[in-house]
Amino acid sequence: MGNKPVYILGIESSCDDTSAAVLCNGKVLANIVAGQEVHRQYGGVVPELASRAHQAHIIPVVHEALALANITKNQLDAVAVTYGPGLSGPLLVGVSFAKGLSQSLQIPLIGVHHMQAHILSHFIDDANIVEGSLSHPQFPFLCLTVSGGHTQIVRVSSPFDFEILGETIDDAAGEAFDKGAKMLGLPYPGGPEVDKISQSGNPHAFHFPEPSVQGLDFSFSGLKTSLLYLIRDKVKENADFIDRNRADLAASFQKAIITVLIRKLQAAVQRTGIQQVALAGGVSANSALRYQLVMHAREHHWQVFIPKPAYSTDNAAMVAMAGYMRYKKGIFSSLYLSAQARLPIDEKETNPTKTDT
Repeated sequence: MGNKPVYILGIESSCDDTSAAVLCNGKVLANIVAGQEVHRQYGGVVPELASRAHQAHIIPVVHEALALANITKNQLDAVAVTYGPGLSGPLLVGVSFAKGLSQSLQIPLIGVHHMQAHILSHFIDDANIVEGSLSHPQFPFLCLTVSGGHTQIVRVSSPFDFEILGETIDDAAGEAFDKGAKMLGLPYPGGPEVDKISQSGNPHAFHFPEPSVQGLDFSFSGLKTSLLYLIRDKVKENADFIDRNRADLAASFQKAIITVLIRKLQAAVQRTGIQQVALAGGVSANSALRYQLVMHAREHHWQVFIPKPAYSTDNAAMVAMAGYMRYKKGIFSSLYLSAQARLPIDEKETNPTKTDT
């Protein structure tokens, strides 16, 4: 390929954000995200409404990304798209659009795993807030991936080799944040609201028992239940309990979740001897988690990589980056690529077509 610029269009539609991005040799030229406010009134994502919104948004966000990148669609070298995991309907919108664009432009189609993309976002130029001499992780490294649907510690040996060392056996951390927020009367999406209100609360005001789970696996359902029972019992004594203690409750609940995440991550470092640690997924935007990871890294001499907020939540730049890595290896997908609601991070795509570039 020489020094020829390689333009990758990334498309992300796994949940309720429609995103398109243009990447040129690892540099983001555009990263457009269209959110969906319609779900706020329902307190969660409604798949059918999300699918309709993706259909309305996908062409405008692609046009905006191309315009911002100052290129035409005919300059694209490939189109990368999230094909799983996620909500079936929203995924289908993105995959169908990408397949049509690939076929019409006669350029490669590259299917991308959503959680792998979160991890590989660390290789975007200027993607990380880092402390140390390295701007990007070196293989192998550990990644704590934390989102509304996933909580995992992953050993990343290459852009194509991911091994789950531990994962949640019930709720994901992001789901626990959202459900806890709902109990506290905070609006959806709850995770950012808990983070915001916790900044004025006392994280030691209430104690929540730490889940007892062997190995590197996680459990957050017990923390959620503890919060529920605490609120139930205290409200019986004082009807204004939540209103009077909302910030302290949020801060204490947040501290309990983060303590579990950091403790398991420390155990993974000790088990593997790998001291390069990355953070990925939507919950990586949580300010307290970022702070605690940096403090822990300083204490234990880890090299830590934290994505900038734009690359923490769902976005197409990370999809384009993962696609670019596959493009360089000539690993493309066939037009039989299908949306997969469930897709383990260590599972290989079932229908790739390898082509030399």
